[in-house]
Amino acid sequence: PAAKPASAIIRAHRAGDIGWIVQSQGRFYAEEYGWDLRFEALVAEVAGKFLANFDPAKEYCWIAERRSVNVGSVLVTNGGDSIAKLRLLYVDKSARGLGLGKLLVDECIRFSREKGYRELSLWTNDMLETARAIYVKAGFRLVSEERHRMFGPEANGQNWVLDL
Repeated sequence: PAAKPASAIIRAHRAGDIGWIVQSQGRFYAEEYGWDLRFEALVAEVAGKFLANFDPAKEYCWIAERRSVNVGSVLVTNGGDSIAKLRLLYVDKSARGLGLGKLLVDECIRFSREKGYRELSLWTNDMLETARAIYVKAGFRLVSEERHRMFGPEANGQNWVLDL
């Protein structure tokens, strides 16, 4: 269902959107955090697997759009064993502060419950404070974390889970 906070709509993905996800996240994380091309490769891998194996009965991609321009996205993928995975949450700098991140996460939770998943899990990094605040408010709990250099600079990866 479409929603309209601050003149934005949330819609299903269509041709070209997955490429936009890879491009926008690759550029943003390189500019903001100095992450190298391995991050863009990870986003491309996750996004490519989503498209290649897309199962609309258990998976979905939402695109946030303002004035016909993509400004946010998120995926739910089937992690197996009745576990949904929230993947690739992103809100463009031009649309921050409008509540789109919360709206996208809420859609993931609603969809995961509707599809009968027992748990929604995600992996993030602790410096992504705005996203982490959304996860905490939505009821996710931190289950593990570890330091890594997967994308160049040292970071602290975190696994979060929401019981549905």
